[in-house]
Amino acid sequence: MAKLGKRTKAARAAFAGKENVSVDQAVTMVQDNAKAKFDETVEIAMNLGVDPRHADQMVRGVVSLPNGTGKDVRVAVFARGPKADEAKAAGAEVVGAEDLMETIQGGTIDFDRCIATPDMMPIVGRLGKVLGPRNLMPNPKVGTVTMDVAQAVKDAKGGQVQFKAEKNGVVHAGVGKVSFDAAKLKENVLAFVDAVSKAKPAGAKGSYLKKIALSSTMGPGVTVSVESATGNESAT
Repeated sequence: MAKLGKRTKAARAAFAGKENVSVDQAVTMVQDNAKAKFDETVEIAMNLGVDPRHADQMVRGVVSLPNGTGKDVRVAVFARGPKADEAKAAGAEVVGAEDLMETIQGGTIDFDRCIATPDMMPIVGRLGKVLGPRNLMPNPKVGTVTMDVAQAVKDAKGGQVQFKAEKNGVVHAGVGKVSFDAAKLKENVLAFVDAVSKAKPAGAKGSYLKKIALSSTMGPGVTVSVESATGNESAT
């Protein structure tokens, strides 16, 4: 078994015995114990009472974090003509059609968000096996298949975060950087939890929000009280 470093041991010791804390406490603990030499991302993980293998229990959505993510998001857009020009003007790093499809098929995926105009979907559809597993496939439900590519690019770069439940019913995302003001991190956490709460599918039965945890990129996780994160007495 690999030996734990001093920083990891210290962080785990600081978190020991502290579970289901308030959002404020969790944010402070994560910030205080982020000791990496880079600005770590604050990550949230939510265990949901769903089985995404069933269509009526899939959880998927998008949320614009009030204080952004602190991440420089690279955007690719499938578009032609004036729409391609709009995407470039809005700040998209990669814009193309068949040429972009060939680049991606060749193994180069140098972007964090993929947007497409509706007429491009026959081309984008060929990339489902490549983009799907990476949660990069454009989807009208989250606003990434649209004619308003300029706004979609601006949203992606302005702090919009997509989420999707994995096969075990877990949703995770980055909600800011440890360098953020604690109050701003809290606002982002609450906004994300609220969006996931509102995305509760019709097929979900019983307890929906089962567990919430915060961590930094290199740090251990701390569980957050569902009540504190939702402001509700019950999370069913």
